[in-house]
Amino acid sequence: MPVSLARAAAFDILLRVERESSYTSELLHSAAYAPLSGPDHALATELVMGVLRWRSRLDDEIAGASSQPLAKLDLEILIALRLAVYQLRWLDRIPQRAALYESVELVKRAHKRSAAGFVNAVLRKLSAEPQKHEILADGENDSPETLARWFAHPRWMVEHWVREYGLTAAREICRHNQSVPTTTIRLRTPTAEEGLRREGIALVAGGLLASARRVATGAIRETQAFRRGEVVIQDEGSQLVAALVGRVPSGGESRILDCCAAPGGKTLAIADRNPGVMITAVELHPHRARLLRKLLQASQAGERIQVVVGDARNLPTSAGFGRVLADVPCSGTGTLARNPEIKWRLGADSLAELQARQSEILRSALGLVARGGRLVYSTCSLEKEENEDVVEQALAEENSFRLLDCRAELERLRADGELTWADVGSLARGPYLRTIPGLHPCDGFFAAILERD
Repeated sequence: MPVSLARAAAFDILLRVERESSYTSELLHSAAYAPLSGPDHALATELVMGVLRWRSRLDDEIAGASSQPLAKLDLEILIALRLAVYQLRWLDRIPQRAALYESVELVKRAHKRSAAGFVNAVLRKLSAEPQKHEILADGENDSPETLARWFAHPRWMVEHWVREYGLTAAREICRHNQSVPTTTIRLRTPTAEEGLRREGIALVAGGLLASARRVATGAIRETQAFRRGEVVIQDEGSQLVAALVGRVPSGGESRILDCCAAPGGKTLAIADRNPGVMITAVELHPHRARLLRKLLQASQAGERIQVVVGDARNLPTSAGFGRVLADVPCSGTGTLARNPEIKWRLGADSLAELQARQSEILRSALGLVARGGRLVYSTCSLEKEENEDVVEQALAEENSFRLLDCRAELERLRADGELTWADVGSLARGPYLRTIPGLHPCDGFFAAILERD
């Protein structure tokens, strides 16, 4: 009996994630896996995301049952074992025999037939212990080490969050990261919502913004409204950052610059808020620039958005802009529920390298802001090194800018009916925007607003 299409796809994706540092979200929605049926794609997604979310817990179990150290196992063998243990411990509807049999067959399929007996022995030992996974009870021996172990996070990462946000918030962040995130969309046309409902999509109101909806049921990517660009999939934190960029005022420099534009959700949101305004969208990687152009064309916004391939540290333009967005490449620790593979790639020493690049981008972008113009610096990171530290260093070096309190902009958005979150103050940390996953209904985003004198 051949391996099921869902498990074969999950195995291949996990192998690429490990070997090529690929991103699961891109692979799962790539053309290679489009032929999978709806149920097969759903199972493949569950297996991939589940293994990546709980990897360290899975490895602990495998290590306890293995006669070989995990470091000596071929990657194909380890991934097959992880897939089986995840099914045994986390999924109630998967027959035990199917999880065991197919993982052994995956090893054979990967040309590791000699290891089939070893995999079978490990899994039979684990299957004799029928317990399901457990989650730490609230307040039970809370410590960074305990949270890291139970919620399958690197310890250094949890220690960072405990220092920065406190133990209670760190627990909620970890808990949120182990859950399946809600798919959120931004409505771009007045008729989009009704069109989606006619196509069988059930929506509920967003938690932060009036233009946001959460998808309760239905395949949003298969709808006509999505294909026509009437809605875009975009986390509410990302939507809020774009809203902070605001509208360019009349009488001043009207052009807008997006320094690190792909995949383009914020670019498009800024364009929708500024009809008729010319936008320059810079992207370092040519293949991502092509995807950005495709998105903008599908959304009928390409005519006034110029996509430029270039390095944001040395931006290929010298003109002043009334609004600039520097949404810089970052660790992505605010998005771990959607991108769990990030947990296992980052190290504590990664932040210094990221900070250096972010500082270069911010310094370059500040030089392109017109007099009286504004720059929004943003990340989807929870780490102070990538956020406050970068902004404060730039302000110490550049005395022609002042830091604005984002509360004023948030209050304006609420007064205009765009921001629906009642506790505006909870979205701010000092003068900065700070959303925290598990405490706010979105990913973790940071933003600072800098204005040129």
